[in-house]
Amino acid sequence: MSLLTPNDLGAIGLSLRVAAAAVLFTLPLATLAALALARGRFPGKTLFSAAVYLPLVLPPVATGYALLVLFGRQGMIGAALAKIGIVLSFNWSGAALAAGVMAFPLLVGPIRLSIEAIDREIDEVALTLGASRLKRFFRVTLPLAAPGILAGAVLGFAKALGEFGATITFVGAIPGVTLTLPSAIHGATQTPGAEGRALALCAVAALLAIVSVLAFDLVSRWAARRVA
Repeated sequence: MSLLTPNDLGAIGLSLRVAAAAVLFTLPLATLAALALARGRFPGKTLFSAAVYLPLVLPPVATGYALLVLFGRQGMIGAALAKIGIVLSFNWSGAALAAGVMAFPLLVGPIRLSIEAIDREIDEVALTLGASRLKRFFRVTLPLAAPGILAGAVLGFAKALGEFGATITFVGAIPGVTLTLPSAIHGATQTPGAEGRALALCAVAALLAIVSVLAFDLVSRWAARRVA
């Protein structure tokens, strides 16, 4: 750890903070999107599905630039937010937004599968007992889909933790503000004589990735047992 600078240690902490915030604020939207895709019948559902999964196939830099156009200080949404004191571009909250957008499809996938696996007869029984749509969602769908929601959250956290392209395009790599672990690794690889730092940062990233994968595996096994 002596190879790591204070900025590197700050980048590790910021990455964990950004990933946690990204999942926390994205999870409710991902759950609603998964519910719409699993149970909804509406015009344009195919286009909506394509939009949800677009970050998986779009170059991350393109996604970051789109966020800059929309949420930058002069952007269509960012200008309005700036008037009330909310600035996302070149701020850690913007890094969380970029990470959340990139992780969004990975949250939706497991949740959608979990909802689709719920027997529709259970929902119909609740309906015959007089439960409203909102009550059925919170009392029936949400508890039964909990394994998928938890699995999606873990997978999304891992993706947000390693996000680089969209983040550096939207918020840059400002030490102590927007410098995340992937950005710190990239910076070290571009600095002559910093090979040791780059290797140390990669080791930290690998450790965090392994922990995330193990957590996802444990959650998946628990979910499989619950479904069985």
